Amino acid sequence: MTTYNITMLPGDGIGPEIMREVKRVMAWVEETHGVSFDVTDGLIGGCAYEADGVPLSDETLATAKASDAILMGAVGGPQWDGQVPYDKRPEAGLLRLRKELDLFANLRPAMCFDALADASSLKREIVAGLDILFVRELAGGVYFGEPRGIENLPGGGRVGINTQRYTDAEIIRISRVAFDMARKRDGRVHSAEKANVMEAGVLWREEVTKLHAAEYADVKLEHILADNCAMQLVKAPKQFDVILTDNLFGDLLSDAAAMLTGSLGMLPSASLGDGGPGLYEPVHGSAPDIAGENLANPIAAILSFAMALRYSLNMGDAADQVEAAVSKALDSVRTGDIYADGFTRVGTDGMGDAILTALKH
Repeated sequence: MTTYNITMLPGDGIGPEIMREVKRVMAWVEETHGVSFDVTDGLIGGCAYEADGVPLSDETLATAKASDAILMGAVGGPQWDGQVPYDKRPEAGLLRLRKELDLFANLRPAMCFDALADASSLKREIVAGLDILFVRELAGGVYFGEPRGIENLPGGGRVGINTQRYTDAEIIRISRVAFDMARKRDGRVHSAEKANVMEAGVLWREEVTKLHAAEYADVKLEHILADNCAMQLVKAPKQFDVILTDNLFGDLLSDAAAMLTGSLGMLPSASLGDGGPGLYEPVHGSAPDIAGENLANPIAAILSFAMALRYSLNMGDAADQVEAAVSKALDSVRTGDIYADGFTRVGTDGMGDAILTALKH
């Protein structure tokens, strides 16, 4: 029997609730696929700050580095907003985890399950069958570039500074991920940047073009300005297959695409590096307003586990089964964020029950 070491970081808000449902699905995979998951629970975010004085302890980081995959819930909450030092805010724990593990490739699928096509804010014919994969550079760009900070101006006032910075090597490695993913899908990549006004965007476009010509001529490549990409996501989203973009634009564009699918509660993500463990987490936040009330949608967390099965544990068949079970469950039950007339309204555990029932039949 193969044993996989899993670090589970439920985090804050609804994180513990949705990760409980993930553990139930993990147990089904153990029973049916002859594997064992050795799960180590850890703290990240606000709860880690309360316990350890930091949003991610060295001990938890070491455990994560030694695992086969990392599953995370969500971080943050109003009780820490502006109440703790900036470098110890809950989100800093997640950023440290990504940076220390060099998780430079963020995969965010935006899929519209047919049962949810009417839950989107756009018309059914615009979103039905939607299947986009965002490949977002995660370890560089404006979120990490130096210099950065807030400084006092000599004549009075202050200035906030953030630097958009990319090396050719950073661009090449994330581009290679996008092209490789496209080869497994429909073979098309849109590379989104702002080459019209940013030198970093010019370099991005040049390096993507060179890599494409040298190694991936079989993949169709189109360049698109990031603001036009945002418009096209609302106008005609099904034109996209893989969208390659930097850290900032990827953050914005993938969140916009999330609403095409009906709910942020539906979207998983994977953050991958070169050879180390991947980090898998739902796109949604900690939703402190509904924490502890059995209202959260666990699907994004469960689909994130399916991505871990596929990309870190080489269990693609199990991932397919989990994804199919989610689709089947949506034919009959809904949590509040995606509820519609004619369906049974359930809570977090009720959605978990429906997915497990679908897995077992």
